[in-house]
Amino acid sequence: MRTQGKTLVASIVAAVILSATASAQQPPSPPPITPYGAPVGLEAAKKIMAAAEAEAVKNNWAMAIVILDSTGHMVMLHKLDNTQYGSLMAAEDKALSAINYRRPSKVFEDLVAQGGIGLRSLALRGASPLEGGIPINVEGKIVGAIGVSGGTSVQDGQVAKAGADVAK
Repeated sequence: MRTQGKTLVASIVAAVILSATASAQQPPSPPPITPYGAPVGLEAAKKIMAAAEAEAVKNNWAMAIVILDSTGHMVMLHKLDNTQYGSLMAAEDKALSAINYRRPSKVFEDLVAQGGIGLRSLALRGASPLEGGIPINVEGKIVGAIGVSGGTSVQDGQVAKAGADVAK
């Protein structure tokens, strides 16, 4: 009788673990269908950059901030004083990821954090799995992207959002 009870408990535990694993392994959502628009211009990029830079300075964060147009070409780059050099390339990678995949780079960070099926996103060429890259949307079209690096992922995302929000 004790063996049957242990077997039943073990079966229930296994079922709970399997169902939890299955729910955590949901496939990623399909790609967004947001169309690309005309490339962001210099004047708009200056406003986006100013908002992002103000957020970084307000918090005393040394960061690199990159703005790319809808074709993936650089419009602006700012490196705040004392920013590590590697952040320049990381910021650009995050912005490229946001442009090429039409979604914030945080989506890939979250997929990797899930493990399991989410780890497949590491095989996507140019998909930076780090928060801080956000598409710039104007009137329902992607006109560019902002990428930020130099702080924690959350800090990078906060500064990128401050910039991207100005364009809306």
